[in-house]
Amino acid sequence: MRPEVPDRSLVELGRTRGGPDTLALLVRDQDTRRLLLLRAVLDAADAARPAVCSPARKARLRDDWALLTEADRVRPPDHPTRPSGPPAGRPRPSTGHPYPPGAPPSPARERLFHPLTGPWALSCLRGLDERGGPADEHRARRLRQDLAHFGALAAVAAARAGIPFTVRLTARAGVLTLPSLGALHTATAADALVDVAHRDGRLTLRGPDAPDVVVHLESGIGAWSAALAWTPVRTLPGLPPATAPLPLDDVDPYRTAPGPGHRGLSGPAVLDDTDHKRWLHAWSGTEAALRSGGAHRVAEAVTLLRCLVPLESPPGADGRDSCSATRHEAFGALLASPPQDAVALAATLVHELHHAKLAALADLVTLHHAGPEARYFAPWKTGPRPYDALLQGVYSHLALADYFQHRALVAAPPDAAYAWSRHARYRAQVKAALPALVGSPDLTVRGRRFVDEMAAAYERMAEHPAPRSHTARAEAYVKAARALWTQRHTPALPRPKE
Repeated sequence: MRPEVPDRSLVELGRTRGGPDTLALLVRDQDTRRLLLLRAVLDAADAARPAVCSPARKARLRDDWALLTEADRVRPPDHPTRPSGPPAGRPRPSTGHPYPPGAPPSPARERLFHPLTGPWALSCLRGLDERGGPADEHRARRLRQDLAHFGALAAVAAARAGIPFTVRLTARAGVLTLPSLGALHTATAADALVDVAHRDGRLTLRGPDAPDVVVHLESGIGAWSAALAWTPVRTLPGLPPATAPLPLDDVDPYRTAPGPGHRGLSGPAVLDDTDHKRWLHAWSGTEAALRSGGAHRVAEAVTLLRCLVPLESPPGADGRDSCSATRHEAFGALLASPPQDAVALAATLVHELHHAKLAALADLVTLHHAGPEARYFAPWKTGPRPYDALLQGVYSHLALADYFQHRALVAAPPDAAYAWSRHARYRAQVKAALPALVGSPDLTVRGRRFVDEMAAAYERMAEHPAPRSHTARAEAYVKAARALWTQRHTPALPRPKE
């Protein structure tokens, strides 16, 4: 049973805003879904044939779950009472929230709520699903690696909870990743067993044919070691100074999707110190850049963003060229290539977090019943788009138009001129695509309310128009894009509904 989304929240989100209660509703629903996804993994493993998941592997999953359950009993000092609900025993469906309002999650839940746990769980489910026929050796090996990763998740949660333990984990192709802490590079490039012991905030990692590696946990994110075999998870300072550091994760094996992924998206990056400093330099000005577009943009980022995954620069990238994405299964994570500067990074946050907001809302509210046919013009794409993709694109571009208009009104030259040009471009693009959204017969009642609020937000921008020169260039750009699109695609488009 899904939690009810109040009309007030629907209005806020349609305006590309979202107060604390609205954003918390989205986050808590996604956290609950993450727990239910873990339940699905464990149930699928229990039900799997021995040829798919051996009795020994099932027993190990139960042991890892017991360690995770023990970590769930540990509460932060300011919140000594343990919340009701999963993951005690096995996570079970709940109509309520996974933890009480205002209470920080236990170390176990903090680990499970991490964005990159979602891609791991889905990879497990794909491997356990036998409907596609018997698994080949590659798929079987991938499933063994995926299920073994659960031991690393449980070990990190237990270490964060201060629980002493000794477990045996599997390094994948010579690398043992401890999510949110770092990675151990073993002496062999093959899969290898590593004994991991935790006592008093220190992990001792014992791999084959190599000296022990002692790793010291840091508060919050990361862990350090004097050993060259250990690579820590890098971090960025909290966006406002009082908030927790943000992982800049270039070690987690589930940080990008296998296969082709997003079109135009570059691969995952492994950072060196120079790369990290470049990120730090842009990040240091991002709060101010976000705040110039409205204080609510900072609040959005603090609430929704839990992890940054660095990508390689796109081939031939120049100037402000970059690529970025969010993944529905990794709510809270943002994938991005190195930012040119703080303003570019702030704009990326606004863009991608609105994709995340709309995806989370769509999990709670049916906004439309449109099919997957690609028939709609979107000025930011060369080909036709399905209705849902058009809605996503208009929503993120509307947020960018709002962000740059706010920034243009407070910035000094030449920053104001750049902000006006970006605002004019994004608003012109929204103008071209918005009628197709508003006029769709596939909108539900609540979907129409949402889209109507988007249209009202677009109209309100006329109260502070961009200079005519910027508006004229933006409209000419969209007009040319539409003419080219019409020439290429109109004859082949599916007919719209009557």
